[in-house]
Amino acid sequence: MRMKSKVIASLFAVSLALAAPVSAAGLQEEAEINNGLLAVGIADEIRKLCDSISARTFTAMGYLSSLKRDARAKGYSNDQINTYTKSSTEKAKMRKRGQVYLAQNGASMSDSASMCRLGRAEIAKRSQIGVLLRAK
Repeated sequence: MRMKSKVIASLFAVSLALAAPVSAAGLQEEAEINNGLLAVGIADEIRKLCDSISARTFTAMGYLSSLKRDARAKGYSNDQINTYTKSSTEKAKMRKRGQVYLAQNGASMSDSASMCRLGRAEIAKRSQIGVLLRAK
C-alpha cells in the first residue's frame, strides 16, 4: 500500500508540473511569435512614415489574432500574453530589433524615402511585412 501511495503522489506531482501555467517570460523565447510581432511593428512604422503606403488593417488584425492563438496553443494565458506585449522592456527590445532590421535593409525611421523603398520592396517580395501593407 505504501508503494502505491508513493506512485500516486509522484503522478500527482508530475501532473501538477505539467498543468502549471507557462511563464509569460517564456514568450520572449518564442521566435515565430516574436518575428510576427516584429513584422507588424515594422509594417506599422512604414505606413506611418510613408505617405504612398497604407496598412492592410484587417489583414494585420487577423495576423495579430493568429499570433495570439498560437501563443495560447503553446500554453500562455491571455493575461500572460497581454503582460508580455505591454511590457516596456519587451517593447524596447523589439524596437532595437526593428532598428537593426531597418539598418540591414538600408532604411531609417529618420528618412521617409528609405522607409517607402523598404515598404515597396517588402510588398514586392510578399514578405510578412509586405502582406500587411499596400501601395496607395
